[in-house]
Amino acid sequence: MSNFFKHETAIVDNKVTIGDNTKVWHFSHILSHTSIGNNCSFGQNCVVGPKVTIGNGVKVQNNVSVYEGVEVEDDVFLGPSMVFTNVINPRAFIQRKDEFKKTLLKKGCSVGANATIVCGVTIGEYALIGSGAVVNRDVKAYALMVGVPAKQIGWVGISGNTLNFIDNISHDEFAIYRLKDNNLEVIKK
Repeated sequence: MSNFFKHETAIVDNKVTIGDNTKVWHFSHILSHTSIGNNCSFGQNCVVGPKVTIGNGVKVQNNVSVYEGVEVEDDVFLGPSMVFTNVINPRAFIQRKDEFKKTLLKKGCSVGANATIVCGVTIGEYALIGSGAVVNRDVKAYALMVGVPAKQIGWVGISGNTLNFIDNISHDEFAIYRLKDNNLEVIKK
């Protein structure tokens, strides 16, 4: 049995797996068939699931709902009140649960406060989505995305800081990076 913290106002349904040292705070609800890794944190008023997989070390800030169809890898940050969708063309009077699109957030990426992630996209490793952005297409690893719709305005390192390049090479305290064919490569960690 894992050792996780659940605030007295939080609800965790049956058939949920939650890893060690994970915290589920005030008024949050974890729905059935959801798997959450170790060392995660879910702020106040979060809803997760059903049938969602969340990796280790994930931080979910207040007022975030992680719907069926979303997969979150390790060390992802989801800012306050950011939004996922799971259907492209919702109607209140039409059931479309069989049309949920997969949305994948790769290791280490961050999504800023009040950003919207339209279903069916993949956000690459360590990408950074600015607050209020609307992501409606796949995002490259290490890309810095802002605006409505979100557009790439630069590159970030594993640190989350903007990279500045000299002869297509940059670095932060975690790695050395090279720009090649409009993609960022890690050449040394």
